[in-house]
Amino acid sequence: MAEIMSTTLVPSKLELLARWMRATPWFRGAITPELVIVGGFRLDDPEGEVGLEFFVLRDDADGEIYHVPVSYRGAPLPGSNGHEDAAFLGTMEHGILGTRYVYDGPADPVWRSTVAALLDGEASPQHRTESNTPDRTVRLVAGTEAGAISESTVVRHPAIGDPEGPGVVAPWDAADGTEVSGLLLRGA
Repeated sequence: MAEIMSTTLVPSKLELLARWMRATPWFRGAITPELVIVGGFRLDDPEGEVGLEFFVLRDDADGEIYHVPVSYRGAPLPGSNGHEDAAFLGTMEHGILGTRYVYDGPADPVWRSTVAALLDGEASPQHRTESNTPDRTVRLVAGTEAGAISESTVVRHPAIGDPEGPGVVAPWDAADGTEVSGLLLRGA
């Protein structure tokens, strides 16, 4: 299981996410988003090399909710076009691990295989901020299977409530402080 490290990140996760999200076709917000992490979870890479984090974000500029899964790597993604790759969020300097290359989850083969394992009930969601702690608030909807994992697997704008189809449901904090939940990943 991945160890959560207390260290510096430059730029911060939210700075990197805000910069990248503004250029995506699914971003609906203001020119300068005011992102707040309101939920999410992690998955462990079986090889222990790639960090996998799922962010539920609220843009306090307009109240929009986003789901952004990312992968963190110690080297560029094989076959990546570097800074020209639309799935490349950028690099962060991690105070312990050094340079981390950050990608939109669906572009990363480790992310896709680990999400497939999650949807097939073979991987356990982990708490986003606590080491070696399963996140029991994340749940599979009955009948979920992986199928083909792609960008369409990700629900970029999660809605509050029970999903209409199979997938992964997780909670987040609403603007009024109550806990709500909705579908973050679609299953087959």
